[in-house]
Amino acid sequence: MARKSKLNLLEFYSEENKDQIYANVFAEIESFELPLGTSLRSVYDDQPNAHQRFMEKLDACIRNHDREIEKMCNFHHQGFVDAITELLKVRADAEKLKVQVTDTNRRLQDAGKEVIAQTEEIIRCRIQQRNITTVVEKLQLCLPVLEMYSKLKEQMNVKRYYSALKTMEQLENMYLPRVSQYRFCQIMIENLPKLREEIKEISVSDLKDFLESIRKHSDKIGETAMKQAQQQKTFNTALQKQNNVMYGRNMYIINGRVPEPKYEITSKQTLEEEDEHEEEVLTAHDLVDFSPVYRCLHIYSVLGDGETFENYYRKQRRKQARLVLQPQSSMHETVEGYRRYFSQIVGFFVVEDHILHVTQGLVTRAYTDELWNMALSKIIAVLRTHSSYCSDPDLVLELKNLIVVFADTLQGYGFPVNRLFDLLFEIRDQYNETLLKKWAGLFRDIFEADNYSPIPVANEEEYKIVISKFPFQDPELDKQSFPKKLPMSQSVPQIYIQVKEFIYASLKFSESLHRSSTEIDDMLRKSTNLLLTRTLSTCLQNLTKKPHIGLTELVQIIINTTHLEQACKYLEDFITNITNISQETVHTARLYGLSTFKDARHAAEGEIYTKLNQKIDEFIQLADYDWTMSESDGRASGYLMDLINFLRSTFQVFTHLPNNNNDHAAMSGKVAQTACMSACQHLSTSLMQMLLDSELKQISMGAVQQFNLDVMQCELFASSEPVPGFQGDTLQLAFINLRQLLDLFMVWDWSTYLADYGQPTSKYLRVNPSTALTLLEKMKDNSKKNNIFTQFRKNDRDKQKLIETVVKQLRSLVNGMSQHT
Repeated sequence: MARKSKLNLLEFYSEENKDQIYANVFAEIESFELPLGTSLRSVYDDQPNAHQRFMEKLDACIRNHDREIEKMCNFHHQGFVDAITELLKVRADAEKLKVQVTDTNRRLQDAGKEVIAQTEEIIRCRIQQRNITTVVEKLQLCLPVLEMYSKLKEQMNVKRYYSALKTMEQLENMYLPRVSQYRFCQIMIENLPKLREEIKEISVSDLKDFLESIRKHSDKIGETAMKQAQQQKTFNTALQKQNNVMYGRNMYIINGRVPEPKYEITSKQTLEEEDEHEEEVLTAHDLVDFSPVYRCLHIYSVLGDGETFENYYRKQRRKQARLVLQPQSSMHETVEGYRRYFSQIVGFFVVEDHILHVTQGLVTRAYTDELWNMALSKIIAVLRTHSSYCSDPDLVLELKNLIVVFADTLQGYGFPVNRLFDLLFEIRDQYNETLLKKWAGLFRDIFEADNYSPIPVANEEEYKIVISKFPFQDPELDKQSFPKKLPMSQSVPQIYIQVKEFIYASLKFSESLHRSSTEIDDMLRKSTNLLLTRTLSTCLQNLTKKPHIGLTELVQIIINTTHLEQACKYLEDFITNITNISQETVHTARLYGLSTFKDARHAAEGEIYTKLNQKIDEFIQLADYDWTMSESDGRASGYLMDLINFLRSTFQVFTHLPNNNNDHAAMSGKVAQTACMSACQHLSTSLMQMLLDSELKQISMGAVQQFNLDVMQCELFASSEPVPGFQGDTLQLAFINLRQLLDLFMVWDWSTYLADYGQPTSKYLRVNPSTALTLLEKMKDNSKKNNIFTQFRKNDRDKQKLIETVVKQLRSLVNGMSQHT
């Protein structure tokens, strides 16, 4: 660029200076600096005659250089000639020297062949040595790689996959980059991803085997965990009892039994501790090898697929949870079915809890809580369904105990179980229902086996045995000498014992429910009330309606219910002793035995009245009156006398009704009086219906007289006080309708009846006109049929006319009554 600038400025210089400028250009050309194009172009780009002038200057410059060369050659020519002369002089010597050198070279070549051979050998050895050194260096570089790869293969063979992955990392990061130019290294690099995939597949296969293993062993794991939880609970309960005894606290007494002495508890506790020392405590880790999970988790973590493994593990465990929660169809038939079901579930969650605590992030508390809530809903639904099929209270109780152990076990692992205890209250109602059904069968068996006779006691020992079973107190009976009879039958102490056993059975379900004594007391009283008011009451009412239960048995049932009613206060004391809850507490429920046994007595009394009436109907069906007889037999009918004798003997039974105090005496007298009055009224009504039967078309005066004799016997029976306590002729009033009707026909006092009809003081006040009309028409028809010569006897004609007149008047009375109505 500097040269270009100089040439461009030529036009600005004077002619005097241009020669100097060309000299400078020639100096640059002679300096052989390349490229020359710029300098030459500046010459040609000058004025039009610049080229010619430049060539002229160039020729002048060449001529100057030729003259200088010539001067220099002339100056050095003599030296050159001298040198040639010297060379010619040494030419001969040079030829001699050449010959000598050739000969010497030949001799040296001959002498040096062995040296050359040795030298070549040395060179070859040096090359080999160098190669060996190079090989050793390379081998030393490759040997760690090969050793690590061999170690990798060995780790794969012994299934140390996590270590194998670490070895792979070292190979990739440290060793293989040093020898990456070798082909075997490339092969190794290509094999490492395959080995990783192989490790993943093997670890997944091991995990599947592990999942299958814990699925098979989950029941064993759960059974062991439940057993340990139950042992721990037993130990804590024994320890708590011991503390209660030591400090004198109020204790919850199981089944009403006195707590064991301190030394017995201590000895039992010591034995339990020895058993625990002897028996090794097994855990989930002892029963199942968890190493596949740890190994697989580490492998996937190293491979960067930890999240994939977590998702896979959780998905598989959810599937297993659904299988575990699916019960067998026959699970409700045996307790073993429930135990296996609970054991599998406990085993499942024990494994999950173990995984939660020994791994980092494989399962989380949120995941286990979600899984447990899902499982709990399914468990509750399953138990509701299958427990509803249980009809055996023992099985329901076993189910309750299993649920308690199941809940306590999982609660020990941190799972919430409140919903399970809420479910137990539902099952408790079902348990009470099964108990009620079972005890209904027991009550029926007791009633079927009872002979409904007072309990005979021959001596003091037998008497004590009876009163040890039933709280019977009778000072008057105590004064009597043996042998003697207790008023109730054998079913009474048996029923009392069974009610206590029911309370024990109901109490068993309340154990371990973490409820207060007040709540337990309330539950016991409510279940006992159900037993008394529903089960026992129904059994008693059904008993009174059984065909084989006669009047004697009904009387004994009334006596039995009275004593059972009195025993209710002892049952309340029994419950109080169990729960230590005073009966004076505001919220304490009362037993409804009073109303229960009252209803049973009323049912028995009503059945007595019904059976008496049925027996009366049976006797009346035996009646065989000759309604056309001319004269009576002069004595009462045989069927009626048998009926009266039956009634007398029957009412004597009522003397056995309880009368130990004034209330019982009043009650027994009322029952006997009511039964007697009901029998007499029913007998009177039945006899009246017999006279007015529509199928009876005719009746003679002799038949009326015979019927009157039978009614007189009934009146005599009523006046003989078959049951004490009636005032005056109260019982005879049951036959007043029959008496007035028969008197009217016997004395034939129709004028008085018709004249006084409707008056309060009428002698025949209870004779209904329609009744009298019906009977009179039957007598009129009989007179027409039997007295074909009536028109020839004046008295008979007058009587027939009188009957017709009375019939007309009675019809007018009946018609007037119907119009008034």
